[in-house]
Amino acid sequence: MPDAGPAPCLLHVFSTFAVGGPQVRFAALANHFGRQYRHIVIAMDGRTACRERLDPALDVTFVDIPVRQGRTLGNVLPFRRLLQSLQPAALFTYNFGTIDWAIANRDGRVRHVHVEDGFGPEERDRQLPRRVWLRRLMLRRAQVVVPSQTLLRLSQDWRLPRVDYVPNGVDLDRFSPGPAPPAAVIGTVAALRAEKNLGRLVRAMAGLPARLMVVGDGPERPRLEALAREHGVDATFTGALADPAAALQEMTVFALSSDTEQMPLSVLEAMATGLPVVATAVGDLAAMLPAEGQPYLTACDDVALSAALAAVLADAALRTRLGAANRARAVAVYDQQVMFNAWGRLFNGQP
Repeated sequence: MPDAGPAPCLLHVFSTFAVGGPQVRFAALANHFGRQYRHIVIAMDGRTACRERLDPALDVTFVDIPVRQGRTLGNVLPFRRLLQSLQPAALFTYNFGTIDWAIANRDGRVRHVHVEDGFGPEERDRQLPRRVWLRRLMLRRAQVVVPSQTLLRLSQDWRLPRVDYVPNGVDLDRFSPGPAPPAAVIGTVAALRAEKNLGRLVRAMAGLPARLMVVGDGPERPRLEALAREHGVDATFTGALADPAAALQEMTVFALSSDTEQMPLSVLEAMATGLPVVATAVGDLAAMLPAEGQPYLTACDDVALSAALAAVLADAALRTRLGAANRARAVAVYDQQVMFNAWGRLFNGQP
């Protein structure tokens, strides 16, 4: 039998490989496909905390490359040389922070898939015209993928030949309902960054008869811990967890307080765990949650979030109904096998 040769090599470029939605999704995909592919990962900021979620048996190489912040022309030439040296089967870039790689590959020499998972706080209210033009010009040869219907609608401004909607999925076996916790716990899973606005959640918790659990880490952590003490909130900050499934089972209600999101994996994981979700009405949240959960999507406002949390905390039967509806919705729509099938086609270059 002839030797099949080495597995295809895929180059993945992230602004950061700290723990976040795109990085967690990549880890799930890489673990699922195993050694069918070789992966090279570049984290442009040098942070690689999410590599802990990768199976050690995988063929994954992390490459450091100097990045000149704000110097697009200074980056393009070395990026182009690296593409020529590595000769990957495909280039996968994630979010606008990697647009320099699209410029380096502007002749389409390497098959290019560009994934836009969402915007930073600077584009919370509107897209920046310069970025719209760069996407429009530099991604014309790429296959562009978005995980949310909101992004699919916004991408019309980019006027690209093709943008595909590939929703995220969740491991329904790993994230599943557990026994009810003995005490009320409002929890969240998030990178502790400004746009997640976890200060809103801390302030909304003041006076509520529940403990706060925050799973995740980031630059906002010291300020949030001080804010919890200031408002008398009983809060536990766990730091980043390689697997948050057990922590979700310790929660009574899942809360999301972000100013901007698209299709947050953390909410899918909470839904699969059978938790009621109280969240700010951002991104695809209204499309993700079942009808029963719509009244508990709030304005980006401390008081509104606090009122919704209080209402769900006060009614055990309501929590049961919401949790069951969320689990059913996750099973019916967001099984990760559907995501695996779609990404398998992206990895293989199939239409």
